[in-house]
Amino acid sequence: MIGRLRGKVIEKQPPRVLIEVGGVGYDVFMPMTCFYELPDNGQEVIVLTHFVVREDAQILYGFNNERERELFRELIKVNGVGPKLALAILSGMSAAQFLHAVEFNELTTLIKLPGVGRKTAERLIVEMKDRIKNISTSIDEPIQKVGEKHSTNHIENEAVSALIALGYKPQEASRIIGKVIQPDMDCEALIREALKAAL
Repeated sequence: MIGRLRGKVIEKQPPRVLIEVGGVGYDVFMPMTCFYELPDNGQEVIVLTHFVVREDAQILYGFNNERERELFRELIKVNGVGPKLALAILSGMSAAQFLHAVEFNELTTLIKLPGVGRKTAERLIVEMKDRIKNISTSIDEPIQKVGEKHSTNHIENEAVSALIALGYKPQEASRIIGKVIQPDMDCEALIREALKAAL
C-alpha cells in the first residue's frame, strides 16, 4: 500500500495532481481544500495517500495531513459513501466544517454538497457521530496559494471541469462558475468561491 509520497509537483489539474517520485509520475486525486495548499509546479511536496484498488482501477487519494486522511477513511466506511463522494464532501467543506456540521446535526449544510441527498446526509450524521470523537476539530483552514495566470476562458473551463469531476452536473457547474467568476481570479480561487457559493 502506498501511504506517503515525497516528490515534485509536475502538473496540477483540479482535483488531480501529478507528482514525480524517483522518475515515476503518480496521479493523485485530492480534495480541493487540500489542493489549494499545493506548492507551484516544480516544487517539492509531501502528500499522505490512501490507495484504493478496484477491479477496473487503482486510484491514489492525497491529503496534506493525517487528520484529513483519517476523516476520508472514516467517510468511506459509511454505507453508500465511496471514495468519489468522500472526495466531493471534503472538497465542498474543510474537515473542520464537516466535523462541525455532523456534531451540530446541520442536515441542510450537508445536503448542499454534490451527491449528498437527505438520506445520505442523515446517515452521515448518525454514523459519523461516534467516529469523529477521535478526529480533532482543530484543523487549520487552507491558505490560498496564487497559481499561474491563464486566460479567463481557460480558467473558467478548468474550474467547470473540476466541479464536474467532483460530482456536479455540467449545467450546474457552469452556472455556479458563471455566478462567482471575477476578473484576475486564478483557477483555484474560482473553484474555492464556487464551492462556497454551492453551499
